[in-house]
Amino acid sequence: MSRIGQSHIVAIGGGSFRQTERYGFIEPTALLRYALDLTGQDRPKLGLLATATGDDADWLLKMYGAFARWDVEVSHLTVFPMPNVEDPREWILEQDAIYVSGGSVANLAALWRLHGLDEAFAEAWRAGIVLSGQSAGALCWHIGGNTDSFGPALRPWAEGLGLLPYSCGVHYNSDPQRRALLHESVASGELPEGYAADEGVALHYVGTEFIQAVTIDPEGYAYRIERDGPGVKELRIEPRLLTSTL
Repeated sequence: MSRIGQSHIVAIGGGSFRQTERYGFIEPTALLRYALDLTGQDRPKLGLLATATGDDADWLLKMYGAFARWDVEVSHLTVFPMPNVEDPREWILEQDAIYVSGGSVANLAALWRLHGLDEAFAEAWRAGIVLSGQSAGALCWHIGGNTDSFGPALRPWAEGLGLLPYSCGVHYNSDPQRRALLHESVASGELPEGYAADEGVALHYVGTEFIQAVTIDPEGYAYRIERDGPGVKELRIEPRLLTSTL
């Protein structure tokens, strides 16, 4: 298997999929085409994980349908009630790209560590497998961020895999709790400095370096959050507009 010789993470603030009005099915957006193109494969192997939703079978079924129109080989990994593959590490390392759903990032991280998936994903990342995901599936690769894993009121959470040494903000322009709490958490040192993404925006890292943001929303932005004295400063990042999933 040949891969581009770099480690990529595509952390999506929201907007990985859309409902088509005419046909009524879910389809991936250009954000996922962007992530898959990073594999360098004509027909990439895409591994799906819905750990954050308790391995929701309906979500997984919808994903198989969503990608049926794309030239991609889809499979999935579950841990409920036990792993669905004999060797989860081997399954992870066979993929060209990984996509992780939203849901409870705290539960996701606990279960991944219990099953040794945290170490397997770190190995996959170093091997050049593209890691991606939305919401919980974006936060998990960072030190942490804000989460509703513990209830409707968001809380700071710093138990991520830490492949990226930053905090991460998701759904940044659609949930009024998120911006203020991320600023507060970074200012206090509870979370490190980091990046945030509006709906329809993804953060692209190569290794641990933020390279660029991409968007399917002309009005969506990414942000750099830095400490500034007792507070923070938020620097708006202009993303590159993606226009096609082909």
